[in-house]
Amino acid sequence: MSSMGVGGWDAMRSLRRGDDLKGVTLTPGVKRRILRFAEPYTRDIAFFLILVTVAAAIGVATPVLAGDIVNELTGADGTRRGVLILASVIGALAVVEGAVALAMRWYGAKLGEGIVLDLRRAVFDHVQSMPVAFFTRSQTGALVSRLNNDVLGAQRAFTTTLSGLVSNGIAVALTLGVMFFQSWQITLLSLVLVPVFIIPAKWVGRRLAALTKESFDLNAAMNAQMTERFNVGGAMLVKLFGRPETESEEFSQKADRVRAIGVATAMYARTFIVALTLVAGLSQALAYGLGGTLVFGGQLTAGTVVTLALLLTRLYGPLTALSNVRVDVMSALVSFQRVFEVLDLKPLIREAEDARDLPGGASSIAFRNVEFRYPGAAEVSLASLEDLARPDRGDSGRTVLHDVSFTVEPGELVALVGHSGSGKTTTASLVPRLYDVTEGAVEVGGIDVRELKQAALAASIGMVTQDAHLFHDTVRENLRYARPGASDEEIWEALERAQIGETVRRLESGLDTVVGERGYRFSGGEQQRLAIARVLLKAPPIVILDEATAHLDSESEAAVQHALDTALEGRTSLVIAHRLSTVRRADKILVLSDGRVVETGTHEDLVARGGPYAELYRTQFTERSEVD
Repeated sequence: MSSMGVGGWDAMRSLRRGDDLKGVTLTPGVKRRILRFAEPYTRDIAFFLILVTVAAAIGVATPVLAGDIVNELTGADGTRRGVLILASVIGALAVVEGAVALAMRWYGAKLGEGIVLDLRRAVFDHVQSMPVAFFTRSQTGALVSRLNNDVLGAQRAFTTTLSGLVSNGIAVALTLGVMFFQSWQITLLSLVLVPVFIIPAKWVGRRLAALTKESFDLNAAMNAQMTERFNVGGAMLVKLFGRPETESEEFSQKADRVRAIGVATAMYARTFIVALTLVAGLSQALAYGLGGTLVFGGQLTAGTVVTLALLLTRLYGPLTALSNVRVDVMSALVSFQRVFEVLDLKPLIREAEDARDLPGGASSIAFRNVEFRYPGAAEVSLASLEDLARPDRGDSGRTVLHDVSFTVEPGELVALVGHSGSGKTTTASLVPRLYDVTEGAVEVGGIDVRELKQAALAASIGMVTQDAHLFHDTVRENLRYARPGASDEEIWEALERAQIGETVRRLESGLDTVVGERGYRFSGGEQQRLAIARVLLKAPPIVILDEATAHLDSESEAAVQHALDTALEGRTSLVIAHRLSTVRRADKILVLSDGRVVETGTHEDLVARGGPYAELYRTQFTERSEVD
């Protein structure tokens, strides 16, 4: 019954996926793309299919040989030698079947894991090439799902689905062929029971699909709850404001429902297998009954009846699986389509074919009549990745920078000031090409950034933002991310210059200290100084600071400011400033309002004019003068 059992489980999985595919339509060309994608594995696929075919043929041959043994034992012409030969052949086939099974597993694993590697690498590399706007819209979990669930689903197309289709198809064809050859009467009688099983099985499949979907949704909800509550920020919030009893009750309710679904699913699944076994058993009973009658009538031999009975055990599982082959194939195709969907999304920011390097030492920045609007969803993202993504930005599709022109000469410090929403961060983001201008040009070293190699542009710019992101890794590796070949001595030097060296030295593990998720083992000021140390270690000719001391207390701000002074020394600097000391020593101040540069000059000149900057000076900067 083992063969029927395997086929039965495959059939059950097909049935439970059926409802998930309702309403799904495939885009044109998916099948052709899959075939092109499979070209490097053509030889492996061919060997794999040959092995699957051999395994299916052995599965049919063994019952036939068992029947021949019975005939040898009961027939008048039977001999001991004949029985031994047949037994030896069955034994040899068993050995071959084992070897084929191992070879199938090897080729299947090689094929499947190779496909997973290619797909994951392609999706990962492609997602990395996407602009920041893509990540502000896409749900992280949906992206991870493409790299995991959908890639694995695509892998099954070449392993489970392909091998199941071929092996089940060959098994059914050979089994029915041999059975008709042996006795068409018993074969037809056996097939009469197929609809009796498949029709109720369809209902079981629909119920299983509904339960499985509910279970997936509940598990997703529990995962979301655990993710939010178990990260450092979430755990702290729960401890400060949370209600542990309510949290536990909400989680327990979901988990209890998952338990109930698990029990129900197990019973439905077992009922399916029991029903399949029962139908096969009834068919065997009919085969023995009708076959026995035909044996006594001289129309069949006892061995033929045994062969037919054994073949029946290998018929119903593959037959039921083939009745749902459309579901298996569609599931695989949909997985491929979802992967191709991501790969087909063209990065909004692309490197020019003739991109060039930045000349050594070039560090000037120039904005030439820049106009900019944030791209809309259709330009940078996929609807299927935004189910729970943040809503459209209010400025999406609207021009947010208008005819912005200014220059920053090598070694100059230029400060960007203005009220919140005036366009300061947007302006700074255009220099490292996190976004591309809509009109005009941004130049670094006299070259349009769109004409530069992205690696060369990234190497020349260091940026510290309000959110000093740190990876869940050691202090050493977080700094080496900016310069992988840096020695420990160089790392310590950068830490000292960033005013954080003493703090790190006091840690038990020093540079090997794991910073924690998003750097939560360090204070906000310490995180910023580590980020500044990272920029110092990189030592770029251009530094951009996006309100790097915002949201810090006065003591942390003072320490970070000392680190920033070191970071800016001798470098071309574009600073979004809210500290009076930074503004006062700027070579040039740009005042932005509603995406326009409304004033340019030094601190003294702008204060004397009594315009927008003077108002900012009175309302914002003087409030911080005591810290300065």
